[in-house]
Amino acid sequence: MAMNEESQELNETDEKDQNAKQHDFKTEEKSISCSQTKKTPSQAQKTQTTNLNSNMIIHTGEKPFTCPQCGKNFTWKGSLETHMRTHTGEKPFVCDQCGKSFTQKKYLTVHMRIHTGESPFTCPQCGNGFTQKKYLTVHMRIHTGEKPFTCPQCGKNFTWKGKLKTHMRVHTGEKPFTCPQCGNGFTQKKYLAVHMRIHTGEKPFTCPQCGKNFTCKGKLKTHMRVHTGEKPFTCKLCGKSFSFNNGLKVHMRTHTGEKPFVCDQCGKSFTQKNCLNTHMRIHTGERPYTCKLCGKSFSLNNGLKVHMMNHTEKKPLMCPQCGKSFTQKHCLNTHMIIHTGEKPYICPQCGKSFRYKGSLKIHIRIHTGEKPFTCKLCGKSFSFNNGLKVHMRTHTGEKPSVCDQCGKSFTENKLLNAHMRIHTGESPFTCKLCGKGFTRKENLKNHMKIHSRQKNVNCH
Repeated sequence: MAMNEESQELNETDEKDQNAKQHDFKTEEKSISCSQTKKTPSQAQKTQTTNLNSNMIIHTGEKPFTCPQCGKNFTWKGSLETHMRTHTGEKPFVCDQCGKSFTQKKYLTVHMRIHTGESPFTCPQCGNGFTQKKYLTVHMRIHTGEKPFTCPQCGKNFTWKGKLKTHMRVHTGEKPFTCPQCGNGFTQKKYLAVHMRIHTGEKPFTCPQCGKNFTCKGKLKTHMRVHTGEKPFTCKLCGKSFSFNNGLKVHMRTHTGEKPFVCDQCGKSFTQKNCLNTHMRIHTGERPYTCKLCGKSFSLNNGLKVHMMNHTEKKPLMCPQCGKSFTQKHCLNTHMIIHTGEKPYICPQCGKSFRYKGSLKIHIRIHTGEKPFTCKLCGKSFSFNNGLKVHMRTHTGEKPSVCDQCGKSFTENKLLNAHMRIHTGESPFTCKLCGKGFTRKENLKNHMKIHSRQKNVNCH
């Protein structure tokens, strides 16, 4: 609480207040007549001289009374006697309500207002009451905007000395409050108290809407925006609003083009760390989302959600051309290209056209030589994920493509298709010079060399 932070600062004025009161007393004492005090003329003159000497101390700054324990000096003997209680621990003034004791009567008087509820010092601006005048004085700075305490490092101003003292730890790096569990340091005691809830598991702040619990009030306040729809963070460039500051921070990267999270495998960069984590599954092959019905796994949660529609037979989107159904609109849009024959994505290197943006992106690797898929066993790299998948079978010995005619097996389907021509007699690759047919394109290429050699012989 702000007032607690300032108690030490405000108490520093107590001695000055006491000195001022004693000065006023000495001044008022001059007006007491001899008849009232019933002193002889010589006694009255002596008293007047003593009072004059005491009064002069205020102006000269003389402090003749010294503490034998710590060497601190005081203007008045009574102030020294009160101070000595800090060394002796004496607290002679005891509260009859709760038993708390104090070094001075005035502190007991102020303390008693806690029990009586008395707040004699009222703010003329907002009506808040305070037990002491000094608390009202500090409070008034809220209304006046006065911030008399300035940081010598950065120039920031503060209402209370205690807040400046706490702020200075930003510059000094001081963290006097240490967690006994993990050793983390904090600049303020209240931050340590919140941190301790990590270890205790305490979550005292509960959302009244959904019952979710939080460790601190600030996190609950931020969470409430989920229910209220409040979006206080607005982009100055496009006007889009966000519930959380981090959402705006990530959004700004769409304007600046900043992509600070870079894949160490292929160099691809991302605007968010979670996008990079998802991307890494391409390299690791991780598929953490598994269908409980058929066991099929997916790298993305959304992929599992779409897959689940195959089991529930929910395919609400139907192609008007062929009647085929789809679970997602973008899948239907992609399918429609088959009917229109449209190939809007063109390679800038060779002019080849593609139906899908993803297909063009993959094709570009032929020109760039990019090979982002690497075998962990031998280090060989591939431009396409399927190339790595087929290659892995050379290590595992897997040959899933089996000929139903002779039982011979192959590592990939295209090798099986080429093999099947032995049984069917199909020869789709025909020589344009002599008409001879071949089952494989490689065989046609080798055959064409015969014609090339014959042409060279005829030329000679």
